[in-house]
Amino acid sequence: MPTTKKKTQVTASPERRRELLDTAAEVFAAQGYNATTVRRIADEAGMLAGSLYYHFDSKESMLDEILSTFLTELWDGYDAVLAADLGPRETIEALVTESFREIDRHRAAVAIYQKEARHLTDQPRFHYLADSQVRFEKAWLGTLERGVRSGAFRADLDVRLTYRFVRDTVWVAASWYRPGGQHSPEEIARQYLSMVLDGIAVRT
Repeated sequence: MPTTKKKTQVTASPERRRELLDTAAEVFAAQGYNATTVRRIADEAGMLAGSLYYHFDSKESMLDEILSTFLTELWDGYDAVLAADLGPRETIEALVTESFREIDRHRAAVAIYQKEARHLTDQPRFHYLADSQVRFEKAWLGTLERGVRSGAFRADLDVRLTYRFVRDTVWVAASWYRPGGQHSPEEIARQYLSMVLDGIAVRT
């Protein structure tokens, strides 16, 4: 009796897997997750659509790995900053700098997160996106509140409005930033911080 052979996933080299995920991330960022087909990703990767299934069982799996890798690296950096016992201003400076470094490393993933996170969180597989957002808000709001209490930031500062402004103006950079451009992520962070902190620091 004939049997149907089931495709099994093969283990690609870490470099090749990274290349495929980078390609998928760029397509998802440009076209949107729902509008992207496996065939389109395969075309961009220079392979047949069926061949891509030997590496990933679905485009959902690719998206999951792209976003989870980005957030894991982001939180490794954030946690190191938050554990460093810095002052409020220095913590904000370090968080902003780490954010721009992540945009440099994962520009497409940041763009995907901005566009897709809200509806992806409805899916059990992506509940970690909502958990990360709660942690993100707690880290930034807590630092701003600590700065107001300590006198590092103005007493009349609306910390939630400031948080939203900083969050949105930092991460929107993924829409225009290109790695290898004129300015390093650290230089962009320095310029950004010089504009923001002069607006919230206590005037002497």
